[in-house]
Amino acid sequence: MAAITATARKASAPGVLTRPAVRKLLALALVAAVLVPLATARWASGSWPEALTVDASGPLAGASDWIIDNRDSHPLFLYFFGHVSNVVVVTVRAVYLALLAVGWAGVTALAGLVAWRVAGIRLALGTAVAFLACGLLGMWVPTMQTLALMVVAVTASVVVGALLGLAAGLSDRMDRVLRPVLDTMQVLPAFAYLLPVVLIFGIGVPAAVLATVVYAAPPMARLTALGLRGADKEVLEAVESLGTTARQRLLTARIPLARRELLLGLNQTIMMALSMAVIASVIGAGGLGDRVYQALASVDVGAALAAGIPIVLLAVVLDRVTGAAGANLGQAPRPRTHWLYVVAGAAVVAVAGRLTARLEWPDGWVVSLVEPVNRAVGWMTDHLYSGVPVIGGTADWAARFTTWVLDPIRDGLQWLPWWSVLLLVATLAWLIGTWRTALTAVLAMAAIGVLGVWNPSLDTLSQVLAAVAVTLVVGFATGIAAARSDRVDRLLRPVLDVFQTMPQFVYLIPVVALFGVGRAPAVAAAVVYALPAVVRITAQGLRQVDPAALESARSLGATGAQQLRQVQLPLARPALLLAVNQGVVLVLAVVIIGGMVGGGALGYDVVFGLAQGDLATGLVAGAAIVCLGLMLDRVTQPTERRAKKGA
Repeated sequence: MAAITATARKASAPGVLTRPAVRKLLALALVAAVLVPLATARWASGSWPEALTVDASGPLAGASDWIIDNRDSHPLFLYFFGHVSNVVVVTVRAVYLALLAVGWAGVTALAGLVAWRVAGIRLALGTAVAFLACGLLGMWVPTMQTLALMVVAVTASVVVGALLGLAAGLSDRMDRVLRPVLDTMQVLPAFAYLLPVVLIFGIGVPAAVLATVVYAAPPMARLTALGLRGADKEVLEAVESLGTTARQRLLTARIPLARRELLLGLNQTIMMALSMAVIASVIGAGGLGDRVYQALASVDVGAALAAGIPIVLLAVVLDRVTGAAGANLGQAPRPRTHWLYVVAGAAVVAVAGRLTARLEWPDGWVVSLVEPVNRAVGWMTDHLYSGVPVIGGTADWAARFTTWVLDPIRDGLQWLPWWSVLLLVATLAWLIGTWRTALTAVLAMAAIGVLGVWNPSLDTLSQVLAAVAVTLVVGFATGIAAARSDRVDRLLRPVLDVFQTMPQFVYLIPVVALFGVGRAPAVAAAVVYALPAVVRITAQGLRQVDPAALESARSLGATGAQQLRQVQLPLARPALLLAVNQGVVLVLAVVIIGGMVGGGALGYDVVFGLAQGDLATGLVAGAAIVCLGLMLDRVTQPTERRAKKGA
């Protein structure tokens, strides 16, 4: 019996060693056995060694000072950046004055008629009500400022993104060049885009518009390339057989076949542009975002909510209209005279408003939410913030979460030797991807130490890990419930739709009202922001599991829990990994913004650099944020080859 057992063990050993994960772990163990003693002997301290740190603040401060000093005299600024800035200012101002000239009634009518032309009467009425609500809240002028900036930024983003997508869709070489660039840009938090444009254009509308364009153009480029590359090959061959030129094939076949992807790209660009336009209030964008920012700075929740509601309404309207346009593709086109009705109707309303001197929203029609909301917040502070029997108040929850969760994770990460953090990053990235992704993740993490912001970055990482853990637990549980129950799915769908269209900035308002300021509120805002994407991806992945596999499990007598654990979850592994990746990226974006409400760490450094003009500090923190985002993306996103194997 002992001989048989020994033989079985010998036979199973080679089988274990043939597993890719085991081979990778053995290779990493061998590398660690060689390098760890050397690192321990050379750098006994656990923190990042000063000898491996490069002082980037000095050169960055010198470069920023040179740019600021030469911004009004150097030919590069006079004849290029200066003209770009002037064009942006003139264009945004022209759109803004045009909106004011049309008047509140004309803008509302035009928006409602366009929604009617694209999506039908129900969405048209909803659009009109949304614009009227902006006026009722006393936010008509800030809404028009944000809308003017959005029109210019979205137009530029669509043009830039479509041109890049066209190049990537028609050229394999350009696709290989642009893909890593777009991948990196897509995982970067919005704050990382602010400082470079501020350095070149200064505080104001040009910097806000250009930061928005850089942030919002990648989804348009990616989806344009996807649509062009995914065009039906049989249709393209048929068109080519007719003797058409490459330009004719592009205009008559490729682009029409990619219309759905193009409209989806437009939808994503609009939503990202609105989110960035709101965040860009930090650098002088004005509009609704500036009202929210000023209210949050003074902890005036009522004023922040009054400006936040129009942002949400604008986001929902833009999302619904562009989404309906994509959904209606392939249906019978409406008569072209409908557009004449749209223009004529809007013109009539605008002229009527001008003749009756009703261009500006009447002050008597404004409904103030500030005082009622602040009274409600005061009541919450008195009754819910602290002192609630048994369960404690929201401030107690925030304090306990900080003491029991955030502090231990942060202290533990900062206690770990720096080389062990790099080794852990390499292990995770290599197990889920390839050696290239592991190398990229390790280099990105090492760059953080070289920049001299190791401890603040680990503080930010601790907040991200805590928020991701909560997001995944709640998101997976909710997604499983939505996948297994049509009723739960129907109840959650409108809530997820609204939450997924809200800009990142808006999530700070309720958490400040409930929890005050600190790291815990920043984590809470990040959880709420990332939760819809995790729930939606999880539910969709579980619903797409092959019904034949589930039927086979049922025929073998498997219970519902067994089907979930042994069939659905393993087969939905690629979708679950994608949910983890998206949760990490979205959490990082809001944790960084949480620097505005006491989140500290890298987010605070960026806000401090922007507010105090200390661009060197802000740029170093921004570079660390870029590296942290790149590392987290590589650690949580499997490569295409690995994903296919997992599937």
